Amino acid sequence: MPGSAPVSYLGPWPKDVGIIALELYFPSQYVDQTELEEFDGVPAGKYTVGLGQARMGFCSDREDINSLCLTVVQRLMEKNALSYNSIGRLEVGTETIIDKSKSVKTALMQLFENSGNTDVEGIDTTNACYGGTAALFNAVNWVESSSWDGRYALVVAGDIAVYATGSARPTGGAGAVAMLIGPNAPLAFERGLRGTHMQHAYDFYKPDMVSEYPVVDGKLSIQCYLSALDRCYSVYRNKIHAQWQREGSDKSFSLEDFGFLVFHSPYCKLVQKSLARLMLNDFLNHPNPNTENGPFTGLEAFRDVQPEDTYFDRDVEKAFMKASTDMFERKTKASLLISNQNGNMYTPSVYGCLASLIAQHTPSQMAGQRIGVFSYGSGFAATLYSLRVTQDHTPGSSLDKLVLSLSDLKTRLDSRKKVSPALFSENMKLREDTHHLANYVPQGSVEDLFPGTWYLTRVDDKHRREYARRPVDDDLPAESELVRSRGATEHIPSPVKKMPRMPAATAGSERAVSN
Repeated sequence: MPGSAPVSYLGPWPKDVGIIALELYFPSQYVDQTELEEFDGVPAGKYTVGLGQARMGFCSDREDINSLCLTVVQRLMEKNALSYNSIGRLEVGTETIIDKSKSVKTALMQLFENSGNTDVEGIDTTNACYGGTAALFNAVNWVESSSWDGRYALVVAGDIAVYATGSARPTGGAGAVAMLIGPNAPLAFERGLRGTHMQHAYDFYKPDMVSEYPVVDGKLSIQCYLSALDRCYSVYRNKIHAQWQREGSDKSFSLEDFGFLVFHSPYCKLVQKSLARLMLNDFLNHPNPNTENGPFTGLEAFRDVQPEDTYFDRDVEKAFMKASTDMFERKTKASLLISNQNGNMYTPSVYGCLASLIAQHTPSQMAGQRIGVFSYGSGFAATLYSLRVTQDHTPGSSLDKLVLSLSDLKTRLDSRKKVSPALFSENMKLREDTHHLANYVPQGSVEDLFPGTWYLTRVDDKHRREYARRPVDDDLPAESELVRSRGATEHIPSPVKKMPRMPAATAGSERAVSN
């Protein structure tokens, strides 16, 4: 079983630590970007062509960061028939802050109450869109450390991305991702291969503690993103080259050594430009590029450009986007399904791209591939790292199960409800007016939520939040308001059909999930 490792034999390094299972949640409603262009009075194609966005998911006042994360965690646990006793670390990455002290992780611990498991390490991590990746690294490091007790780690990344009325609003979105981390994973981290760059900048930040809206310097944000990409790729390339040299190979690394590449996606067009940017890096790093044939054909005029002078150079951008078209189609385009159809989810964004990639390939197409992952968070922090997909793609293998679990992604996207731009705008105004109110009862429809979704029922006079879960089966009554952010309450089992249980990560952790 992926993730299983007897405590008596952990060895010096757990083998193939990485992502075993992945679950994704996005809201049940969206606004069409073409209709939003017309509603906002902007030129046709500004959002759909200029940004590359088709639809944008959004939350009513019924959902907040706690409810998103409650939903995605319970879905992952139920889908994989996992015992809550099998989780030894729970990390949350988010920049959607509803409390300056109490973490989202502590709210999620209420899902564990029926199991009696309170021995769960980890806490929230915040730095714009990078928090999910930092949480993931913490989980991986825990499994590979002397602190590991043989159980799984669970990583949650979730956010509600909303902007004030204006040019940034169409780059919003919402969602959450949960990832099960352990050894013998189908998506294993390549040890030692992380290129990180961190630097101070005010490109995107949230200084107003009572507002969901950020302050954004759009041009600076793009420059920071692209400069971080340059630096991370350079560090990653040097590290893998050094690793290869130790193994006796003097081969130089290039983008062709990635089977797939996924990026943090504020909007889809920036991802396409980012891949082109990496091709520019390969071109400038190559000692003698062939400009007569192959991918660098016709690019000789750009041989002496300095990367730091080209962030907004239209000629360079156009030339390398054209040169990288085939690579984009092969390695990256499939990863943009969620980004294109749901928008920017902030911390889960790059992992929504990973889920999209997996959902649109067969196990045999994924097997053995190296996946490059670029994560960026404003302020700013960034890392380029790689995952190696297991070679085993046989039916029933861990990779086969992972691919199968995400195979309904397109169907789920298509099942959402389209909302008019006017109603979307009303929802945004309602969120703005009620974001931090006490004694508040949400007005949004519960019936419009997906079955099995947790939602906010009220905020009391002390800002304590109470939640309920929409039944998985609509023929059953709604669950009582049992999960709360204010204190320990009895957890009543959810009305869902039990699945065969996935073995716990250690012997002795075999208590079943109450669901």
